[in-house]
Amino acid sequence: MARIRRCSPFSLAAILALLTPIRGSAGDDRAERDDHGSQGAESRDMKWIGFNDLQARSSYQPTLHKQGGRYILYVGHHTLGTNPVTGAPLPSFNPLTQMNEENGTSILDVTEPKHPRYLVHLPVPDHNGGGAQMVRVCDGALLPHADHSKVYMLRTYSNSAHEIWDVTHPEQPVGVRTVAGGNPVIGAQTGTPGALAGTHKSWWECDTGIAYIVGRRGTDTAAGWKPGNHIMIFDLSDPANPVFLRDWAMDGQQPGSKLQPHFTNAPSIHGPISTGPAGGVIASANPGVVPERVYFAYGTGATGIMQIVDRKKLLDPSIPATDFTTAELGHWVMNPDNGAHTSWPLGNIAVPDFVSDPNRIRDFVFVTSEATAHFCAEPRHLSFLVDVSDEGRPQGVSTAQVSAASGGKKDDENFCRRGGRFGPHATNEEFGPPFYEKIVFVSYFNAGVRAFDVRDPYRPRNVAFFIPPVTANTDLRCGTLDNVPNVCRQVVQTNNVATDDRGNIFIVDRANTGLHVLRLTGDAAKIVGEDDR
Repeated sequence: MARIRRCSPFSLAAILALLTPIRGSAGDDRAERDDHGSQGAESRDMKWIGFNDLQARSSYQPTLHKQGGRYILYVGHHTLGTNPVTGAPLPSFNPLTQMNEENGTSILDVTEPKHPRYLVHLPVPDHNGGGAQMVRVCDGALLPHADHSKVYMLRTYSNSAHEIWDVTHPEQPVGVRTVAGGNPVIGAQTGTPGALAGTHKSWWECDTGIAYIVGRRGTDTAAGWKPGNHIMIFDLSDPANPVFLRDWAMDGQQPGSKLQPHFTNAPSIHGPISTGPAGGVIASANPGVVPERVYFAYGTGATGIMQIVDRKKLLDPSIPATDFTTAELGHWVMNPDNGAHTSWPLGNIAVPDFVSDPNRIRDFVFVTSEATAHFCAEPRHLSFLVDVSDEGRPQGVSTAQVSAASGGKKDDENFCRRGGRFGPHATNEEFGPPFYEKIVFVSYFNAGVRAFDVRDPYRPRNVAFFIPPVTANTDLRCGTLDNVPNVCRQVVQTNNVATDDRGNIFIVDRANTGLHVLRLTGDAAKIVGEDDR
């Protein structure tokens, strides 16, 4: 049962709300209790094989990288928060250094997925709780102008900068372009001249060095930019010598532009995903991928747009950097209640039911809209399969959903009443086997991680899931329930997900519960030709 607390003086209504039992799933998503450690996880066709508490740090992006014969997991963390009831700082103790540290990046060796080994925590010492939500990693052997013996990590530095570290020896990161070194890729120390006003989820092409960095300069408002982050494109083919190329945004956000039709504000970028150049690493290894494309997700949780951009034109120096339209191939406008958090290109898939259709092979993008309110105090957020075969006229063809009612066995017990957020957040972002174009994993906050079979994009099916149990580290999430304000519940908030080529799934928790390593079992494992190892 979830641990429940109240954040303000009790009333009878509050007591009744707090005593509402939290039960397992039922119906189409009926759960089986997982006996791993007798912790009472909920799952179907997905098993728990490994765990690390990540020093009880709120976690955002896990990035898996193969290096030196090992599998290394880099986990970006949110800014260190406080207990919503007491106001006390959340745990920040690093037993490896015997010091309290502001949140940054956790680096783990997951070569043995059943026994993740914590290597180092690299803090962001900005005296404001730190945080390094986003992390990307590239081998110098791929980057055109880098030291081929090195491995490099690009990460955010709170909301004020982006920096690069040498993680060739992941136990001992060495600064390359850092805030502490006074030479970050862009930005500066929090609260100082030159600091950015925002950062978020970037993308780095390891075979070209092109990086699509998300952020907002501290001078953008004065320069006429509308609110929110946009893209700053850099050439990081030599990580020690970044070269700025241009800005990019949805037309309507840049200075002097007009808003998109029917929009009252310009949707800001959440994050990009690039398929890289034709003949590049991604396109060569994944025949279904459409190369030379960048998919931009705007709006995050409302007034969303998914944009398809011609990568060649975007990077063409002969096209003026003030031109925010020529490179666009098309965009898909979402309903105002949903936004685009992640736009994950699935590439060309032969639709099973289109047996005799000459257009049987269609190009798809998987788009998630992020749930942000506790106790479902917002419109329902969904994931969408978008047919982009005609890139100028993208069409939404189906939705991938989890029923709120499947979170309980009675009408008054469901995922909305469990507390915290319920709904999609992000997908995994790994091309290649065993999962690509077969299963997409979606982090679903209090509904754990969901595996959607997308082999028929017109009929995505939730074929497996795993909901971690709360632990002593799991933080509280507070909101209004049944008109009672400040109802607080201890509930998992599965935040992001990554996978590897061995069939392992890595999920991390926004509410400080840690890292879980998972594998598919049963019928779900058969989809990708896996067994129950």
